[in-house]
Amino acid sequence: MTILVTGGAGFIGSNFVLDWLATCDEAVVNVDKLTYAGNLQNLASVQHDARHVFVRGDIVDYDLVLGLLQRHGIRAVVNFAAESHVDRSIHGPEDFIQTNIVGSFRLLEAVRAYWGNLDADARAAFRFLHVSTDEVYGSLAIGEPPFAETHPYQPNSPYSASKAASDHLVRAYHHTYGLPVLTTNCSNNYGPYHFPEKLIPLCIQNALSGKPLPIYGDGQQIRDWLYVQDHCSAIRRVLEDGRLGEVYNIGGWNEKANLDVVKTLCTMLDELQPRSDGKPYAEQIVFVTDRPGHDRRYAIDARKLERELGWRPVETFETGIRKTVAWYLAHQDWVANVMSGDYQSWLDKNYEDR
Repeated sequence: MTILVTGGAGFIGSNFVLDWLATCDEAVVNVDKLTYAGNLQNLASVQHDARHVFVRGDIVDYDLVLGLLQRHGIRAVVNFAAESHVDRSIHGPEDFIQTNIVGSFRLLEAVRAYWGNLDADARAAFRFLHVSTDEVYGSLAIGEPPFAETHPYQPNSPYSASKAASDHLVRAYHHTYGLPVLTTNCSNNYGPYHFPEKLIPLCIQNALSGKPLPIYGDGQQIRDWLYVQDHCSAIRRVLEDGRLGEVYNIGGWNEKANLDVVKTLCTMLDELQPRSDGKPYAEQIVFVTDRPGHDRRYAIDARKLERELGWRPVETFETGIRKTVAWYLAHQDWVANVMSGDYQSWLDKNYEDR
């Protein structure tokens, strides 16, 4: 048996591939476009594993995807492929429309054509799992209950709007064509192989480099933080036994303000790799102009996943963030390799006027 993973060289996708191959013998065909955030170094440990087949390609390419499905006899698709950074979507939304909407449509069309020609038993066993985000639900006020699966969609950025559109397409293909789909909406992930444009890896690297630690606005934007390996275990559980056509929210039960996250990082770095001058890393925190339309709070209600499938996260924020900081300290070569000129240009563009 073989599964197809799209976007499997990115942050969450590569963690899922590594986790999958470490926990079962089933082969993985991994398709990734290898944009700036896709990195084959993430998959170096399985480079020579016969169970892992990497294909550089784009989910917009219908013929490529259909050919892979047919050639490898795929029994499930897990779709991570997406443009995913809100700030990038503000500066350049078209890429998000192309990948997250057009790409999802083409992928669904290829899967529908393949699935429609399977025999009855294979059709019944086939699954398409679409990985999405809590950002499709919009923003919560302090004190409001967390996002449940029934919360209305209210996306507030080009990124979240494009992901919402892809979620709706997945739902429509189930209700219209009977495609056996599952959707997961996760909270903010963190952990190994996280591209250093996001808050946690960016602040770790800036701290170690003696650079400012930029905090948007007042730093009181609240997110629910989910350790990436917990996310991977939840996806496996949904793929195994999730009810067809259903949505499952995946969260870490860890609501934290951005400023508190960065202060926690600083405290851990003070302990694990102190500054040469003995001063605290928190001295490097600076407040910068907030991004347009910045959602104030996200929070995930993951009780449905626990109730139906018995899943809960293993890591607390404290245990997960310690593992994350330790990983980055031990993998500075990985960080150096991903911080290309293109990435530095992006940082300059995003922060120069803030």
